[in-house]
Amino acid sequence: MIRLVATDLDGTLLRSDLTVSRRTRAALDRVRAAGVPVVPVTARQPIGLAPIAAEAGFEGWALCGNGAHGLHLSTGETLFEAHLDVAVQQALAEALSSAVPDLLFVSVRERGDVFVAQHGYAAMASFSDHKRDPATMAEHSLADVLAEPSLKLVVRHASLPNDELVATIRGLGLAGFEVTHSGAPFVEVLAQGVTKAWGLDRLCRHLGVDRAEVLAFGDAPNDAEMLAWAGRGVAVANAAPETLAAAGETTLSNEEDGVAAVLEALLPD
Repeated sequence: MIRLVATDLDGTLLRSDLTVSRRTRAALDRVRAAGVPVVPVTARQPIGLAPIAAEAGFEGWALCGNGAHGLHLSTGETLFEAHLDVAVQQALAEALSSAVPDLLFVSVRERGDVFVAQHGYAAMASFSDHKRDPATMAEHSLADVLAEPSLKLVVRHASLPNDELVATIRGLGLAGFEVTHSGAPFVEVLAQGVTKAWGLDRLCRHLGVDRAEVLAFGDAPNDAEMLAWAGRGVAVANAAPETLAAAGETTLSNEEDGVAAVLEALLPD
């Protein structure tokens, strides 16, 4: 029995043009009408989730920042926030900058509303990266970026692929954090133990839902833990190899409304 549906957005629920198809919206509405909540679980911050929430009909609980921030979209209630410690992010930035030149860092803080970017980051960014206009990104010294705890620490290099940067970070031998990426042109560092699975587990315990009763969808490396954790983890066909390996099953791609196809089978006419 499925009592909660959790879904990633970009590359999973959304088509490549970042829209929710009519078929997908209808499937989401049918599931919610049957009394099953649908929870967006995303690397986006609330500012980036808001337009999708309106389009998809999300009004209840959501998990932002790769599971670091649980909030209610209608009431504004914060269920939890998990922050990366200052000493941990400072040690990471120092060691990583010695190993890889020309890195840039951003600290996302305070419910995702505060975006503290290092000098030069805005020139490299586009609106689609963070769902923020780069012109609004004030520039700060690296010391200022690292001076306060982060919901998410963004690490970016102009040419180094994400998988290589993640491997380099993991190879530093440091502790106290998690590192992943969502397919966007940067990697994301979170507090130790924090993943989408971690955040979803906290929400489910709050709601009294067992993990065996969760149906989860995803595509990117940052979805792998969630799909492995859920009672039923489904990867869309366009998913990354590690996400496909973590899932119990595969559906159609995001362009083919793969999430909708599974939800329609869940509640047949």
